[in-house]
Amino acid sequence: MYYFIVNYTGGSGKAQRTWNRVHSLLKTKGIEYKAYVTKRPGHARELAKKISGLPEKDKRLVVVGGDGTINEVLNGITDFSKVRFGVIPTGSGNDFARGLSIPKETDRALDIILSSVEGKNVDIGEVTKGNGEKRYFGISSGIGLDAIVCKKNLDSKVKKILNRFGMGSLSYIILTITTLFSMETYDVRVKLINTETEDEHFEKLIFMAAMNFFAEGGGVPMNPNAQPDDGRLSICAVSGIPKWRTFFKLPTLTKGKHEGKKGFTLKDVEKLVFDADRPMVLHADGEYIGDETHIEMRVLNKALNILV
Repeated sequence: MYYFIVNYTGGSGKAQRTWNRVHSLLKTKGIEYKAYVTKRPGHARELAKKISGLPEKDKRLVVVGGDGTINEVLNGITDFSKVRFGVIPTGSGNDFARGLSIPKETDRALDIILSSVEGKNVDIGEVTKGNGEKRYFGISSGIGLDAIVCKKNLDSKVKKILNRFGMGSLSYIILTITTLFSMETYDVRVKLINTETEDEHFEKLIFMAAMNFFAEGGGVPMNPNAQPDDGRLSICAVSGIPKWRTFFKLPTLTKGKHEGKKGFTLKDVEKLVFDADRPMVLHADGEYIGDETHIEMRVLNKALNILV
């Protein structure tokens, strides 16, 4: 059975038009399905928990929405091994779909879902806060600049205006530039864990992103080397350089040409444990989840089957 979780608020009305098209196509093709429309923040998580707990063996859970709705659903799934997951993107960023080469065109995205036989198993990230609370992420989790931008972007008037013209992803770039010069930098000690543990000290840290997919923030390739099925988180950190110099390096970052550049650290790890000198804004898939000083992140290797 196909179960659809639909968020009408995505893409400034685009999501409802997309669902109308999906609904029409499903009827034409004679596909049996059930659909649920989210009514409030957190509702997608509740629906995913309910659906993933159903006794049937072949549950195909499809999100019609953006990255925020996808994150809610991932955190509602009670057992990844009992659900096959699909996405029809409608958001402004769509980094989850971008990382899996899922097309924006509704007809094509639905055809991929309906024709998927074995799918593809991908990694899921897990971040643990200082109080022990855990949160899954599909795209990335991070602290510092990118997290602050994600927090601001949730209620950004700029984003709402740009969404009307189909350019919502530009809001991330605009907010990144304005936030960069107003934020404080941090002092962070990090344990990078693979078969061995490597201790790093990042002074004047501007941000650190742990990437499962290669891009966040509407297509910014934070770590072009990231692969969602390699059992690793690919970090990108910027530290030890003045903020004005970081500003001039932003074009290099957006083009994915920042590896090896001064101030940038790119590495692949299985787990991170880090402590900051004061609370830092933390996000998971662009969703603000707190201000923390102690954070742990790890990868769940090929935990989720994607209908692609």
